Amino acid sequence: MGKVQHKGKKKHLGKAAQQTRWAPFWLITKAKGKGKKLHPSAMTVVKRHWRRSKLQA
Repeated sequence: MGKVQHKGKKKHLGKAAQQTRWAPFWLITKAKGKGKKLHPSAMTVVKRHWRRSKLQA
């Protein structure tokens, strides 16, 4: 990506990056219970990989 970006595109990419972040480790025990073992990425809203699916930005 270029050095200078449009502000709207940068904002759009920033929001998309936040949506794919892993959930905090304590959220799994709070939501699913003490004995449940679950990966933090399973609790995210949007599941996207930078290589598999692209954004329309």
